[in-house]
Amino acid sequence: MTESPAGAAPARTDPAHRIELLRQMMRIRRFEERCIQLYSTEKIRGFLHLYIGEEAVAAGLLSEIDTGDAVVSTYREHGHALARGIPMTALMAEMFGRSTGCSGGRGGSMHLFDAQRRFYGGNAIVAGGLPPALGLALADALTDTPHVTVCLFGDGAFAEGEFHECANLAALWHLPVLFACENNQYAMGTALRREHANTDLALRAAGYGMASWPVDGMDAEAVATATRRAVQSIRGGGGPCFLEFRTYRFRAHSLYDADRYRDKAEIEQWKTRDPITRLSRQLRDSEILDDRRYAEIETEIDAEIDTAIGEAEAAPLEPVADLTRHVYAERL
Repeated sequence: MTESPAGAAPARTDPAHRIELLRQMMRIRRFEERCIQLYSTEKIRGFLHLYIGEEAVAAGLLSEIDTGDAVVSTYREHGHALARGIPMTALMAEMFGRSTGCSGGRGGSMHLFDAQRRFYGGNAIVAGGLPPALGLALADALTDTPHVTVCLFGDGAFAEGEFHECANLAALWHLPVLFACENNQYAMGTALRREHANTDLALRAAGYGMASWPVDGMDAEAVATATRRAVQSIRGGGGPCFLEFRTYRFRAHSLYDADRYRDKAEIEQWKTRDPITRLSRQLRDSEILDDRRYAEIETEIDAEIDTAIGEAEAAPLEPVADLTRHVYAERL
């Protein structure tokens, strides 16, 4: 495993940034908790893969990239989309399958998309986002555009050929890609140790000749610091970087998953490292946050979610006559 780039920027310690990290994590958590309720009443249908427990990665990583940078995500992308700045109203409408959704109501939970914000999915196929991410980075490199492409994927995708092919080409062509692996210890229902002979993913990624190191994915500030260093290196011409965010999902793989493959004691042990509780405690200990401000943040988030739900419920479905649009090529 290689070390983080020398001369890298230090961690940001300004109170406003730390409060924003906490707020973003709380926002993601509360959004998904409300989605669970809506799913139980069948207002949200289809698959629902929850990000609860992993919020530190989305909040920390996406706070440190520019609006011109590209983001390619996975099917567990609600947190990524929110932290990227896609309006919650557009996300909730998409969850409801309404035409005002960010994907026109056609994508649902697993296919959130916003080209204006350079958020290119939401990809339902494991490792499916890696080749498009490489293409986006190659386009930027060929046009001398100073952007970074962030590709988020899980430990399950690391076992797929797409990752190894893309990692090799990114290093060979010196592409501006940040490979952001959210290692939540389980590829669907398979424990990391049962799938990989060597579970140090950062060490293995370094074998492709790129800067690579592990990060505490339950610590939003550690995520932000590591991302700043990686992005700084990539923008400086250092080539691709790989960050292994070691994290954990508190809920099952999806709401269809009985979650019988994990020991309940293991889940509870990881919950003691809850990223929201952790940062909240640190901010309180530093007298940056108090009960009143925390309650204000909760109230603001609940109001935002209520508005998003109200607009989604009032939004129209796509007209039946339009259902073949964007499916077949139209005659010129």
